[in-house]
Amino acid sequence: MGKGSRPRIAITIGDAAGIGPEVVLRSLAENQTFDSADIIVVGDARHLEQASKRFGLEEVLNSGRFSLEDLGNLPADIEYGENSAETGRASGEYIVRAVDLWREGKVDGIVTAPINKLSLGSGGFQHIGHTEFLAELTGTERFAMSFFAERLRVVLLSTHLPLRDAIERVKRPAIADLVRFVDTTLSGLLRRRVTLAVAGLNPHAGEGGMFGSEEIEEISPAIEECRAEGINVSGPFSPDTIFVRCYQGEFDACIALYHDQATIPVKSLAFSSGVNVTLGLPLVRTSVDHGTAFDIAGKGIADPSSMKSAIGLAVELCAERDE
Repeated sequence: MGKGSRPRIAITIGDAAGIGPEVVLRSLAENQTFDSADIIVVGDARHLEQASKRFGLEEVLNSGRFSLEDLGNLPADIEYGENSAETGRASGEYIVRAVDLWREGKVDGIVTAPINKLSLGSGGFQHIGHTEFLAELTGTERFAMSFFAERLRVVLLSTHLPLRDAIERVKRPAIADLVRFVDTTLSGLLRRRVTLAVAGLNPHAGEGGMFGSEEIEEISPAIEECRAEGINVSGPFSPDTIFVRCYQGEFDACIALYHDQATIPVKSLAFSSGVNVTLGLPLVRTSVDHGTAFDIAGKGIADPSSMKSAIGLAVELCAERDE
């Protein structure tokens, strides 16, 4: 992206059996702020045309507000709300093509609609999620999942792991490494030095060892190690209060120690506007903070708020990179 040029964004439609195509179309139909960017929707033209008719959004396809990268990779009829190898394979191919567009210099960032991990695997893509998939495609070794939810930003120490395994990851080297990584990458994104907090693992952050020893043995030493390097990080803080403190602006971001510790406050405080941001990639990548919602897919009632936020944040971050 050259100085003064418009941000260029690729949007993948996700799993076509879910609400991805609907929230993409609704977002592009409803929000005029995206007119400041050049948008390419990566999907299946026939399915998007069918979806636009089904949801009363025909006008958006002819609005000229985006171009379409048609992979033509879906069957004529889609069973909404069902796992499918066909839609899973197609959703993986959309991601691959979006990264190819970035590699070809045609886009600066990617916004992804939700995929279904079971369908993705059935379709031949053995990845546990978008984050790991994109890291592999871009050759990125160091990355992290984060959520931006209005004033709340949360970065995850581990993602899709059983809780027992996630707790085993709460070790001094891993925590210190993540704090350093977040300090560097988030400061770069926000274009200023950031203040960071680290959540505790146990109730009341262990209460001095009464409810667990991880805070004393692993988390606090990692924090002190990073503070000695000049990083503005504090904690460990009681996990039942620190996310509200971050939301109120006391810190720029909070390190969460496992998946649900991060996603529960994000979805409670800002469900309709939360955005998934992958830190560490060589391109901007944002996504909705919800899944395929198979239970309401095809019914025309999906809320596009998170997708609109994801597109808007991608446009903003790409523009800031150019300043």
